[in-house]
Amino acid sequence: MPGIPQSLRNKPITIGGTTVRPGERRTVELELGALYTHTPTNMPVQVLCGRRKGPVLFVSAAIHGDEINGVEIIRRLLKVPALRRMKGTLIAIPVVNMHGFINQSRYLPDRRDLNRCFPGSQKGSLGARVARLFMREIVQNSTHGIDLHTGAIHRSNLPQIRANLDHAETLDLARAFGAPVILNSALRDGSLREAAAEREVPILLYEAGEALRFDELSIRGGVHGIIEVMRHLGMLPAVRRRPRKEPIMARTSGWVRAPQSGILRTFVRHGDRVVRDQTRLAIISDPFGETETEILAPASGIIIGQLNLPLINEGDALFHIAQFNRTDLAVERLETFQENLEASDYPYADQQRLETP
Repeated sequence: MPGIPQSLRNKPITIGGTTVRPGERRTVELELGALYTHTPTNMPVQVLCGRRKGPVLFVSAAIHGDEINGVEIIRRLLKVPALRRMKGTLIAIPVVNMHGFINQSRYLPDRRDLNRCFPGSQKGSLGARVARLFMREIVQNSTHGIDLHTGAIHRSNLPQIRANLDHAETLDLARAFGAPVILNSALRDGSLREAAAEREVPILLYEAGEALRFDELSIRGGVHGIIEVMRHLGMLPAVRRRPRKEPIMARTSGWVRAPQSGILRTFVRHGDRVVRDQTRLAIISDPFGETETEILAPASGIIIGQLNLPLINEGDALFHIAQFNRTDLAVERLETFQENLEASDYPYADQQRLETP
């Protein structure tokens, strides 16, 4: 690498027995074993090793196999021209749960949630073995991580970052991402975030959209956020822009659950501001409309998640409300975020879609 001082040169990285040297970009196949049809399955990983040293960032998607927005986010990310000047190393894993992805299912074939199997084990369940492989080959080679998610099936989420806001470096990364909402989220037992935190690898969780659906604004926001984190880490050149408004952080949130079974008619949507005991969220009725129950907001805040299926059972989670000190500022940040992403010349947009009449 002529012209780069030795002290600034990046180091090779070895994943799955394949060594990627500075200036190289290679796809590595991590073996997951065979299906019962004797068909081999792999976890594809693309590694971009910059010429100059810097952080090692992994970006993963589809830990839940039906959460596919992240797959498209990573595809667009890998086409960003600025990556040719990247410092450090980017590890992109578009599909972690290949078994669930093939079956369009959140879970593994044994109905286990892969994001409750970390850090995994060599002789445990399929989920434990996949989790161990991911920890050994990806997390242990990384300094930072971003994990991409959506809401579950029939449930959509407003673009948001979930992170441990009591960890200073993680908080800085969350602010840099630029999502309109940052939600303080405790580490869950068996999750990738918990396992990575135990190894001192700060990780963000980006939630946006709905399972088995592409959402254009959520995808654009994801690509933009990852690029901003890479700029914050010094992996990509900084750009001059107007001072960015601080995202709004929510320390508490909660789901509103159905008091009875029935048919749901909804009157609010993502990003709406609600007022405790005043905002009508929905009405649940029987098929004849003879009995109707009104649901009022139990707290003031912003709708950051909701059920999209109108057929509900008692106890179903209907609306996720995040609570802020200033809900008016949260609405303002959300409107600015959406306006920027909706611009027709947005650099991370689906160009094919934009060109279609």
